[in-house]
Amino acid sequence: MQASKQEVSKGNQKAKLGALLEVLIVSTKLGLTSFGGPIAHLGYFHNEYIRRRKWMDERSYADLVALCQFLPGPASSQVGIGIGVVRAGLLGGLIAWLGFTLPSVIALVAFAFLLQGYDLGTAGWIHGLKIVAVAIVAHAILGMGQKPTPDRNRVTIAVIAASVTLYWQTAYSQVLTIAVAGVIGLWLYRKNVTEGTTNLHISISRAFAIVCLVLFFGLLVALPIFRGTAETGWLAIFDSFYRSGSLVFGGGHVVLPLLEGEVVPTGWVSQEDFLAGYGATQAVPGPLFTFAGYLGALEGGIFGAAVATFGIFLPVFLLVIGALPFWNGLRKSPKIQGALVGINASVVGILLVAL
Repeated sequence: MQASKQEVSKGNQKAKLGALLEVLIVSTKLGLTSFGGPIAHLGYFHNEYIRRRKWMDERSYADLVALCQFLPGPASSQVGIGIGVVRAGLLGGLIAWLGFTLPSVIALVAFAFLLQGYDLGTAGWIHGLKIVAVAIVAHAILGMGQKPTPDRNRVTIAVIAASVTLYWQTAYSQVLTIAVAGVIGLWLYRKNVTEGTTNLHISISRAFAIVCLVLFFGLLVALPIFRGTAETGWLAIFDSFYRSGSLVFGGGHVVLPLLEGEVVPTGWVSQEDFLAGYGATQAVPGPLFTFAGYLGALEGGIFGAAVATFGIFLPVFLLVIGALPFWNGLRKSPKIQGALVGINASVVGILLVAL
């Protein structure tokens, strides 16, 4: 009997290690090949995680995307972390983030040291990769758009969301559009309860999630205070990038003016080096937030790159981990389901604008 329990325990450990290794391999593949920006990344994720491996069903993936669109920070990184958590727990989320993020961080730190000012954005092979990204986004719209927009009302929501996002391009237009679509969905579909909603397997306690949310807001308030009383250079870097990662709504590119305001006036990075680094960021796969690694390397070398990267992505983790344990319960509520109907339709419209 004891031997049988040990065998089961070893089997469970092997299964967990196998799941973690699988997450690492797939996320690293995506980190090396995902060109085209955050919306294109969602297309790559859908193709790799949902269509090929079926780690989540279509409805759950659409709902996860909707949740991450509401949270500040890079939606693609948040979705990747969420999928990693569902597949292999908290460590799976961390590994999914590392695999997707680390290749571009390494490349950009190398650019900071070796290739500053070299214009890779106009290279022919980069142009070709961007064309491929267009096809990926088109494929994502076809794959994700069929179920969220099956009737005239939802098609109308998607078209209106696309029009607003296209003609009103501000930092908060996307978030406001999604919020309004949620209100419309709540009004139109609040009585249409969808049965058989699949539970996402979240191996994180609600108590731990609350700690993460408290830590997110606590650091946002405390870091500027400690920065003003301490002379530590790394604390200033961490504070600047943490706040930039915490206050971004509407896509990764919105972080650029926040980062510029933190690093150029302070003299950490010149305007020319900032623009050169942005050009290099367009030439590598992965999330645009890895631009922080380049900027941190210019100010503080390898250690500065690590602090900046950790600082800008920490709020992403805290928010996703803080929200996921509550998500199963919320998405089963008839009112939340109605809101999600409108939100998912609006996300299709935003994808259309990206295409």
